[in-house]
Amino acid sequence: MHLVNFKNYELADLTFLPAVNCFTGLNGSGKTNLLDAVHYLSVCKSFLNPADNQNIKQSEDLFVIQGKFDNDGNEDEIFCGLKRNSKKQFKRNQKEYERLADHVGSFPVVLISPEDSVLISGGSEERRRFIDNTLSQTDKNYLENLITYNKVIVQRNVALKQFAADRRFDNDLLAIYDEQLVMFGMPVYNTRKAFLDEFAGVFNANYQFICASGGEFAKLEYKSQLDEGEFTDLLLAARDKDRINQYTTVGIHKDDIQFDMNGNAVKKFGSQGQQKSFIMSLKLAQFEYLYKVKKVKPLLLLDDLFDKLDDIRVQKILQMVSLGNFGQIFITHTDHTKLAAILETTGTEYKIFDVQQGTVTA
Repeated sequence: MHLVNFKNYELADLTFLPAVNCFTGLNGSGKTNLLDAVHYLSVCKSFLNPADNQNIKQSEDLFVIQGKFDNDGNEDEIFCGLKRNSKKQFKRNQKEYERLADHVGSFPVVLISPEDSVLISGGSEERRRFIDNTLSQTDKNYLENLITYNKVIVQRNVALKQFAADRRFDNDLLAIYDEQLVMFGMPVYNTRKAFLDEFAGVFNANYQFICASGGEFAKLEYKSQLDEGEFTDLLLAARDKDRINQYTTVGIHKDDIQFDMNGNAVKKFGSQGQQKSFIMSLKLAQFEYLYKVKKVKPLLLLDDLFDKLDDIRVQKILQMVSLGNFGQIFITHTDHTKLAAILETTGTEYKIFDVQQGTVTA
């Protein structure tokens, strides 16, 4: 991987092992930025900062990330470049993509970070993002339908606000938007529902392995307004409410996943340890699902993981690593010596990069 003016890196060149690669250094030195660069090359965007311009090194005009992916001997060179206030450029083997969506899913990736706690503590949009991130890497039609649906929602909401400003209401225009929402929203709804049915079993198996307790039962349940009736009828019934609120109140953009533990909401009744196990199980299930569908092991990015988990959970993760359950792994940690000692117990080949304020040495 080669970086130019990316975040706090003026220039960096890194060569990775196919097994475990680690970035160690003090907090704020740029460890997570290296994970983010890998994430960029995989899914065309940052997991830390969605505003692309803000990922350009301060006082510079552009950034470049280049990386070579080796998949069973087939090598692909990926280029990502951005000039400040310009359109992001993404290339595969020197050929530019017409749409970034065409790249998503080519190199599947799973990220596990401390910020994942928002899946439990945050709003429904965080849990929808988790579903969408998974399905967008496996189903091009899903991604296309979701992108189009979101565009129509924006257009419909703009129209509702304009109606209020002009003190008028156009039922015919809303009917056109509603037809499009149904056309693109129903496939998303059906795919999400089928996905959760399959995903729940994989999640439960991971939860039982990590917590090693037979007395806890974790459950995922998909919740959607579309469960209550035909989408067209629901939109029509909500039209007056939408006019008053000036935004669309019904649709798949309101979907959620309910997290339960022994019949109770994890958010309210789950202990800190249970919540950590829950999130870890979600992410490992995501890894397994992507592997099953894509037939290639996703890259696994573990950000500050071992500092956030107790010894039992760390031991479980390392057990899975030593069994060869994963492919290429990238880990950040503050303590070089401690991380090396942990990895020695796995018998797995690893490489540690020391990071100091924008410089990297192996």
